[in-house]
Amino acid sequence: MRLEELLQYDIITIQCHDNPDADAIASGFALYAYFQSQGKQVRLVYAGRNRIQKPNLLLMVEKLHIPIEYVETEAQGTRPVRSAEIGAGMPELLITVDCQYGAGNVTRLPASDVAIIDHHQTEITDVEKSEIDPHLGSCSTLVWSMLRDNGYRIEDSKVGTALYYGLYTDTNQFSEIFAPLDMDMRDAVPCEKSLVTLFRNSNLSLQEMEIAGVAMIRYIYNDDYRYAIIHSQPCDPNILGLISDFLIQVAEVDSCVVYNETGDGYKFSVRSCIREVQADELAAFLAEGIGSGGGHREKAGGFLNRALYENVYPTLHSEAFFSQRLNDYFDNCRIIYAAECEIDLSDMRRYVKKPVHVGFVEAVKVLPVGTPVTVRTLEGDVDMTVEPDLIIMIGIRGEVYPNRRENFEKHYTVTGEPYRIGHMCSRGKGNLYEPTIRNRATGEVMKLADCAESCIARGGARIYARELTGRVKIFTAWDTEKYMLGREGDFLAVRCDDRHDIYVVEREIFFETYAPA
Repeated sequence: MRLEELLQYDIITIQCHDNPDADAIASGFALYAYFQSQGKQVRLVYAGRNRIQKPNLLLMVEKLHIPIEYVETEAQGTRPVRSAEIGAGMPELLITVDCQYGAGNVTRLPASDVAIIDHHQTEITDVEKSEIDPHLGSCSTLVWSMLRDNGYRIEDSKVGTALYYGLYTDTNQFSEIFAPLDMDMRDAVPCEKSLVTLFRNSNLSLQEMEIAGVAMIRYIYNDDYRYAIIHSQPCDPNILGLISDFLIQVAEVDSCVVYNETGDGYKFSVRSCIREVQADELAAFLAEGIGSGGGHREKAGGFLNRALYENVYPTLHSEAFFSQRLNDYFDNCRIIYAAECEIDLSDMRRYVKKPVHVGFVEAVKVLPVGTPVTVRTLEGDVDMTVEPDLIIMIGIRGEVYPNRRENFEKHYTVTGEPYRIGHMCSRGKGNLYEPTIRNRATGEVMKLADCAESCIARGGARIYARELTGRVKIFTAWDTEKYMLGREGDFLAVRCDDRHDIYVVEREIFFETYAPA
């Protein structure tokens, strides 16, 4: 769904979920500003049993001049609220943001037509006008992306600050960002950082302080794997982050999970202080098949969808689930330190690299030497500094990695043709995303493919490889701090001319780039 499809309506109501949070308010505010700029008669509302009470949200509404209205009605449940009950005529279009019309967390208001914009798992399937992307960290990001795609540039710092704060709160102060589009929005919107600081420092109530204190004296600890689990009372997601930040400072704890129950599932926060456990990877493992998870190496988080959870684990209590999944995570994964390891080659076959088309960017043709840049991909951000011999490679699936001119000229042939990015995929990470390059000095962002040329890998490089039957983490010889993760079906590879050059190749990429020798 595109926003331009909704411009056929003149009277529009934007509805946040009941007990709205910062993300819902921000998403609704940005849409309000957009439709108002298009000359529409628009309202921003919420309903439910309670008015907004949290100090940070009251400050957000006041300081950013957000025109949100509380709809006074006692009607609850699935029965549609009558027009008379909300004190206004029926809108031509009702847009629910950060929620889905008909779901249990939003009062059902009357409308001639309905649209949904949300970033949670799909619950409602019978509303035709829907834009739902559960791979994003916030609904604010989804709204920003839709506005951008519709040619609407956010120049009002109040709207930009709201969107920034919506993402900030929904991703535990950005520690749980794992979608590149979230990062793009964070970097792009105009933001009054002093206001974000004000909101942030008004976030914790006395009741929530008590919740955090009680939670920290009730924990599960595994001595073998040095992890801890805490089940908290329902609270703001940021409180989970506060508890886990404190817990990871305990000397005996190397990794931890803090979670609570929400209306539609379980929200959890992950921390790690050892290189063998990357918090983002652990969060994704915990949520695999029943939710979403990700973030950063030390801080991450995620969400388990209740319906999916109960379908897969119908009799398993939540504490037992997290204990079982964490034990499985540690029990069933091999760790390889390539610089110190001699792989047994007896069960591995020899393969040769095929001549394949890939893309490349000569960094100095795009930016001056010495420019700090960030290349953003589905697999994460890669920070570089432009050097005279830096070549940025784009693989067959959109993966990005640095190269040096000497090595590039040895192994690749330039075709002289522009690069056309092919089908990209990233298992478990949602929508496709073309890698971008961002000048950290100026903030300028370019699509990497737009400045890339085409080349052909000459092939001929020989490796030993075998298919993985389980999970493996490899600390490569060139990066001893961050591991490559291999899953069942991927391939473990060892270069024939360097037994310590050990790495993982995704299954699809392997068959496209290697052939039996």
